[in-house]
Amino acid sequence: MTCNLTPIFFTLQEHIHEVNTGTMERPLEATRMENTTSACVLMERKTHVKMNRKQVMLAKLRKSCSCTPQKLKNFLMDFLPVLQWLPKYKCKEYIWGDVMSGLVIGIILVPQAIAYSLLAGLKPIYSLYTSFFANIIYFLMGTSRHVSVGIFSLISLMVGQVVDRELLLAGFDLNDDASPVLGDALTFVAGVYQVLMGIFRLGFISMYLSEAVLDGFATGASLTILTAQVKYLIGIKIPRSQGHGMLVITWINVFRNISQANICDVITSAICILVLVTAKELGDRYKHKLKFPLPTELVVIVLATLVSHYGKLNEVYASSVSGAIPTGFIPPKVPPFNLMLRVAVDALPLAIVSFVFTVSLSEMCAKKYAYSIKANQEMFAVGFCNIIPSFFHSFATSAALAKTLVKTSTGCQTQVSGVISAMVVLLVLLFLAPLFYSLQKCVLACIIIVSLRGALRKFRDVPSRYHVNKVDTFVWIVTMSASALISTEIGLLVGIVFSLLCIIVRTQRPRTALLGQIQDTNFYEDDLEYENLSSIPKVKIFRFEAPLYYANKDYFLKSLYRLTNLDPNLEVARRKKYEKKEKRHLKKGDHTTANGLGIGETTLQLVPKQTDFQALVVDCSSILFLDTTGVNTLKEILKDYRDLNISVLLACCNPSVIDSLKRGGYFGKDFGSMREMLFYSIHNAVQFAKDQKLPADCSV
Repeated sequence: MTCNLTPIFFTLQEHIHEVNTGTMERPLEATRMENTTSACVLMERKTHVKMNRKQVMLAKLRKSCSCTPQKLKNFLMDFLPVLQWLPKYKCKEYIWGDVMSGLVIGIILVPQAIAYSLLAGLKPIYSLYTSFFANIIYFLMGTSRHVSVGIFSLISLMVGQVVDRELLLAGFDLNDDASPVLGDALTFVAGVYQVLMGIFRLGFISMYLSEAVLDGFATGASLTILTAQVKYLIGIKIPRSQGHGMLVITWINVFRNISQANICDVITSAICILVLVTAKELGDRYKHKLKFPLPTELVVIVLATLVSHYGKLNEVYASSVSGAIPTGFIPPKVPPFNLMLRVAVDALPLAIVSFVFTVSLSEMCAKKYAYSIKANQEMFAVGFCNIIPSFFHSFATSAALAKTLVKTSTGCQTQVSGVISAMVVLLVLLFLAPLFYSLQKCVLACIIIVSLRGALRKFRDVPSRYHVNKVDTFVWIVTMSASALISTEIGLLVGIVFSLLCIIVRTQRPRTALLGQIQDTNFYEDDLEYENLSSIPKVKIFRFEAPLYYANKDYFLKSLYRLTNLDPNLEVARRKKYEKKEKRHLKKGDHTTANGLGIGETTLQLVPKQTDFQALVVDCSSILFLDTTGVNTLKEILKDYRDLNISVLLACCNPSVIDSLKRGGYFGKDFGSMREMLFYSIHNAVQFAKDQKLPADCSV
């Protein structure tokens, strides 16, 4: 086979035969090109056999519905991963790290559980239940070895907002302790959503929560959490705000009632924050020398409880205290069905946020310690961490970053550490809970506020974030502002929608460029971005850095006409108008044209100065796909430029784009013109354009 001077061209071989599924093979597409050594290379598209989807689905259904002892065993092992790794547990190697990390997390969990009950608007005993059951269930069902699952400030806040709203609708006072049935129903429905998402494999939903959205959501919610704790810090009694604008309303109420501040609570809060922040800063600075983090929260709670009890701060100074915390377990109860319907919508964002944080942390730990997790099983694990405890008056759970980092830093090897933590919480539940009766609420508020340091420090990262990516910075600001100023749920929704809109806008107005040749190479780049590029005589090379679809086709055309300095529609109209004038002059017997030139000079006027090229090469390397509008747009410019005797050549098209063009009839019915329209590289197209003969009316 011999090769002509055409650098590359496409041919089409029709090759169709019947297959068992009753469908046809798609045609073979062969590509031939010349490389730098003038050797011929034959490139053929692979043949893809279309499968009968109905038969495939029926086969999968039959396979999934079959039941054998081995399949039942595999299902049980997958559903309870503990059955896989626990028999292989290396006791001598793992036990010390698991026990140490379990004790540390358990010690941290107790004060945090009591503190976060303020966020959820529920009694402290319910947050202790949550911490206990979540650790046990995740031990059985989780696939991550290191994440700490339990109470989480953002989840507690979202639960508290729903509880407050339902209490208001029911006519109760928000300052009273709420009934646990509200949290039970919300937690149960969120768990059901997560299990259903696992069954239908909807984990891909988490992909729409970008890092900027999650960080903005966490920071905005942290501002809301901080605001909700201010009244406990200074000991004033103001109504718990609910609904949109809660942050602003709360601060207005705080300043209106600042004169009623309890001096005892103010002094206690100042001392506790000073101690906690100092200890955290020292712990961060010398963490490489410490084998495990200092249990500062527990020390502060114990000392504050002793001072409050023996100083009789509640009786003498009217300082608000935690009150009686019962021991033991309340009998389980089915969450009321009528409340499930009321909170069904609220449970959806709760379920998604809980799952996303858990999977993100699980993947982070798996990557760091070189093992794998199953995202779908994680969804089941978190779902049942919500469903089962909801019968025992617990509220929604999630993995928590701070406790996970502590867990890994203290030698955790497996989820056995979670069982140890659960035993510490159980000890408090059964015996030690009443000892916290005199603990001031302002101390719990201090623990919550100091735990928000990481999220609030995101404000310091705004300049560096802006330097790296301006769009992500705007997404973060919008999500943070909406979460703080409107509500957490709406803030999350606003963040997702705004993030998607940013992607759409970026594809609507992408970068476009005319390319020049890098000297002494076969490569081409943007002539506005790089120096010393050579322009190609009689050839324009246009790059469009986005998919071509209905939303950006107008921008594609405007950019093409602007950069090439030629709008073919206007040029054709101008020529037609000129021809009409010429005909009128000829009929009158005037041998001069409309602008006073002789007939021999008319050709100079037919071709304007800006038509300085005979071929347009479209670099399609960045065009990921074409929709119907995109194909029609390319067909439109092909026709318009052809009317001006300008060739349109496509280069670097991916197979998806080629298939769209073929289906849209871009190459004609028999595809015979593909060899003169489609090229493997820009250089091939340029060489082909150079080898073309100059059209007669462009020879001037």
